[in-house]
Amino acid sequence: MISYEKFGLKEVINASGRMTILGVSKVSEKVLAAQRFGGEHFFEMSNLMVQTGKYLADLLKTEDAQIVSSASAGIAQSVAAVIGEGSLYHVYHPYTDRIDKREIILPKGHNVDYGTPVEVMVEQGGGKVVEVGYANMCSPEHLEMMITPASAAILYIKSHHTVQKSMLSVEEAATVAKKYRLPLIVDAAAEEDLFKYTQAGADLVIYSGAKAMEGPSAGLVIGKKEYVEWVRLQSKGIGRSMKIGKDNILGFTQAVADYLTKGTEAGESMKRRLTPFITAVNQIDGLEAKIVQDGAGRDIYRASVKAAGAKPAKTIITELKEENPAIYTREYQANNGIIEFDIRSVDEQELTQIVQRLQEIMK
Repeated sequence: MISYEKFGLKEVINASGRMTILGVSKVSEKVLAAQRFGGEHFFEMSNLMVQTGKYLADLLKTEDAQIVSSASAGIAQSVAAVIGEGSLYHVYHPYTDRIDKREIILPKGHNVDYGTPVEVMVEQGGGKVVEVGYANMCSPEHLEMMITPASAAILYIKSHHTVQKSMLSVEEAATVAKKYRLPLIVDAAAEEDLFKYTQAGADLVIYSGAKAMEGPSAGLVIGKKEYVEWVRLQSKGIGRSMKIGKDNILGFTQAVADYLTKGTEAGESMKRRLTPFITAVNQIDGLEAKIVQDGAGRDIYRASVKAAGAKPAKTIITELKEENPAIYTREYQANNGIIEFDIRSVDEQELTQIVQRLQEIMK
C-alpha cells in the first residue's frame, strides 16, 4: 500500500498553483484509467506517437501535434528541430560545426528561470540565445535589428515569469517571423488557451501537460506539420533521453480531450471560494488580505496576503512549510512582504487548515 508514511513524507497542501516542485497537478479517474490501459498493453510506439498526435491535432484544429515528456523537452526538441530542418545527419550530430545557423532570437525579458533558465533548454537543443531589446521593453523593431543569416528561429515565452511591461505581442512576433521566413516558437507551458497561439501565427506552440490540462507528466508541441515532423524526428536524437512512456501518452491524450470538454475552474468561481478565506485572514492580527488577478492577465484569481505585523513574509512562508501537512504558497513577492495563495488545487477543508495555521503562526 502506497502512503506518505511508507516513505516518510509530509502531506502537502498546494496553495502555490500548478508547480513542478510539488508534482504540478492531480489527475482524474478517466486519466488514470487511460494510463492503466497504456500500462497494461503494448503498442508500436512510433505509430502510437503519430496517431495520438493526429487525434490531438484534429481536436486542436492544427496541422499536427507531438506529445513529449515535458514543456522543457518541447523547447529543447523544437529548437533542435528548426536547426536541423529534418536532417538525419543533424539528428545524430546535433552539435556539429557543419551547421552554423543556430541563433535563437529571444526577448531579453523572456530569458527567465522558470525552474531552469530558458537558455539552458535552448542550448540543450543546440541553439545559441541572442537576447533582443531590454529587460523592460522589446518591440518588433528590436527583433528585426538582431536577425542575421545565422538566425534559426524566434522564441517567445508566454508566462507569468516573464516581464509583462512594454513587450511585443505574439502577433507582432509572428509578423516579424513571417517577414524574415523564420519559424516562431511559442512556449505557452501554463497557458489555458490551446488555440490562441497557432491562430496568432506561431509555427510551433509548446504546452505543459500537467498544468492547465491536469494531465500526467507530459508536454505537447503543436503547429505546422513540417515543423512538428522535425520535432518527432528528434526521438532518434536528443529526444531519446526525454522519452515519454505509453501510459502517460494515453493519459495525457485523455486529459486534453477532457479539458476541451469541461475546461478549467473559472475566475468567478475562484473569487467566490476566496471571499470567505479573505474575510477569515483579515481577522488575524498582522495580516491584510485581498483578491488579485494573475499578473499575466489569465482568468486566475488568488489571495494576496500582506505581512503587516512584526513577522516578515519570508518567515511566515517558512513556518507554513515546517509542519505536517506542509503548506506551500506563491513566494514571488515575498521580498515585498506579500504571500499569494493559489486555490485551484485547494479544497474547502484545506482552506480552513491554512487559516488555522496562519492563526497559530501569528499568535
